[in-house]
Amino acid sequence: MKRVFWAVAFLVLAGLGAVAYQTLLVPARSQTAPAPRAAPSVPVVVATVTRQTMPVRIDTIGTVQTIAMVTIKSRIDGYIDQVLITDGQFVKAGDIMFRLDSRTAQAQVEQAQAQLARDQAQLANAQRDVRRYEPLVAKDFVSHQQYDTAATNAQALTAAVTADQAMITTAKTLLSYDTIVAPIDGRVGTITIKAGNSIKSNDLPLATINQIKPIYVGFSLPQYELPGLRAAMAAAPVEVSVRAQGDTGDPITGRVAYFDNTVDVASGTIAVRARFDNDDLRLWPGQFVNVSMTTRIEPDALTVPSSAVQVGQDSSFVYVIKPGNTAQARPVTVARSLDGRSVIAKGLEEGEKVVIDGQMRLTNGTRVEIRPAVQPPKAEQAS
Repeated sequence: MKRVFWAVAFLVLAGLGAVAYQTLLVPARSQTAPAPRAAPSVPVVVATVTRQTMPVRIDTIGTVQTIAMVTIKSRIDGYIDQVLITDGQFVKAGDIMFRLDSRTAQAQVEQAQAQLARDQAQLANAQRDVRRYEPLVAKDFVSHQQYDTAATNAQALTAAVTADQAMITTAKTLLSYDTIVAPIDGRVGTITIKAGNSIKSNDLPLATINQIKPIYVGFSLPQYELPGLRAAMAAAPVEVSVRAQGDTGDPITGRVAYFDNTVDVASGTIAVRARFDNDDLRLWPGQFVNVSMTTRIEPDALTVPSSAVQVGQDSSFVYVIKPGNTAQARPVTVARSLDGRSVIAKGLEEGEKVVIDGQMRLTNGTRVEIRPAVQPPKAEQAS
């Protein structure tokens, strides 16, 4: 019985194995494996590496600075009698700004003049005595001592007259200090001390004048830009254009006036000043302005659109289109960028194609599909 049982079990297992082989393994082996699909091409927009004339332009931030600023103070002690200007007024050199009480100074001038008149009268009398004694002393009618005394007196009075004249000059100078005038053309700020106040010599400022026309714009340049600036200034005046923040008008044009006599060691920069006529008063002291300065023109620069340049961990790079429409990353050295184009100092050749749109999906060897750039829609003309 046992032999029969094991024989039946063996036959059942063999049958199940045959069924499984026919239903699972044979169909799977008979099917042909599908061919792998090719990777899809990445759509990109490209541009050609070209040579063109490119200016060497420096863009930076500057501040508007006065050429001259004068703090108005009194040279003498006094009492402010009149204030002849108002806050924020424009003045010309020589305009009267303040008058101090001048009665004391005027009295000193008159006193010195009176003393001069007295000494001049005494000098005239002494000189007459000398002229009278000269013939008498020759005849021994007058002693030599009397003659010497008269001559000495005349000399002393001559010196006194000279001193009186100097005192008058000093008194008149002090009297002129009672009238405070504008030393330069410019705009007055806030008048800090009003009429009726007593002031001391060279103490508190009465007001401040800032020269507005012409005016400076100061900015700093890296020291490696100094040789180019010096060469440009030696060839011709270097123009500078600025635009004040918030000013919607045309850029304001001036010229480089000078650069400082030393490079700042801490920052490695040099201070530059540009001079502007500022007749329309669009520049105001203390303003921040955008500065643009062209030092020279490079006639044959190798350029690409700035959108082609990508920034990597070690350097900048671009994707170059190789034969077979594949992309390859290539390191480049960017000299500068200007108005949407980058000047390439190293890494590309004229005529090569570089990707300017679609770089995010690219790696080395990726196949690409070149598509035309999308043109922005034209603005509709008003009817």
